[in-house]
Amino acid sequence: MRKLTMAELNRVAVADFKSTPKSPVVLVMDNVRSLHNVGAVFRTADAFALEKIWLCGITGRPPHREITKTALGSETAVAWEYAAETTDAVGALKAAGYQVVAVEQTTGSVPLPQFRPAPGRPLALVLGNEVFGVDDAVLALCDVAVEIPQFGTKHSLNVGVAAGVVLWDVLVKLGVV
Repeated sequence: MRKLTMAELNRVAVADFKSTPKSPVVLVMDNVRSLHNVGAVFRTADAFALEKIWLCGITGRPPHREITKTALGSETAVAWEYAAETTDAVGALKAAGYQVVAVEQTTGSVPLPQFRPAPGRPLALVLGNEVFGVDDAVLALCDVAVEIPQFGTKHSLNVGVAAGVVLWDVLVKLGVV
């Protein structure tokens, strides 16, 4: 066994990536404070060829060197949009037919293994602030909340890690991967 070379990975150029078909999933970042988390989410969105990222509220926006540090340039490839209010972004997504899913621990959240995306609808996953989670006003607009089962003492994951876990799961269920 050996590691693949960069040439063997067959990476596409940014211009080509922008014109390739995307997964029917968007991420909504609700007041995420860490620029490193923003960059990590861009990199994950690039890996899974997501449609777009909505950066909302205090969430940092490219260009910024702290985002680039973890995004490694993916912030130039992945489409993104800014909304001052997360509720505005979620409202627009709902009006466009998206199933809006909060990644949050709530009294009614569905464990991720049991969650099934709505057939035939694009999906928007809402990721919350590192301390406060998804804002209550945003949560009220979501169709469902999913939570990642956890067995340790903290019962929380870094927002970038949570994004990767949930994305892999839903993309498998959607038949994308």
